[in-house]
Amino acid sequence: MYQQIIIVGNVGRDPELRYTQGGVAVCDFSVAVNKRVRDENAPNGRRDETTWFRVTAWRQSAEFAKQYVHKGRQLMVIGEVKVSAYTDKAGQPAATLEITANDIRLLGSRDDAGGGSDSGEQGGGGYQDDDFTPRGNRGGNRGGGGGRNNSGGDIDDIPF
Repeated sequence: MYQQIIIVGNVGRDPELRYTQGGVAVCDFSVAVNKRVRDENAPNGRRDETTWFRVTAWRQSAEFAKQYVHKGRQLMVIGEVKVSAYTDKAGQPAATLEITANDIRLLGSRDDAGGGSDSGEQGGGGYQDDDFTPRGNRGGNRGGGGGRNNSGGDIDDIPF
């Protein structure tokens, strides 16, 4: 069996990089995911609900996180989630959500978080695809339509 989670949120603390005895890089940081929910008791009828995730990245992802991930930065994390139950200081049951990151993508511009602006990184962290063109518009006007809309064409023009 396989499970995967995708979260988009803001980094809550700067990553901490360490190495195992075998020399494998491991990096830990936290991510806050906010969700706006209705609340009739709130002044504007809505309030933010925050869910915190502890993220662990390994190997090249760990090195990447240490270099480019900074507190406040918006990012997307794709990975596997594990829930760990424990008893808090007040003796109440609690749980943590831990993600082992398979992929980390930087979102927003490099100036969004304040940190990392001298690193030379591009906004989007490779997530942005500037070459994307909707299927119907690739290669300009095809079929000699002369720039006009041929949507009322013959049934024989259907490609299937």
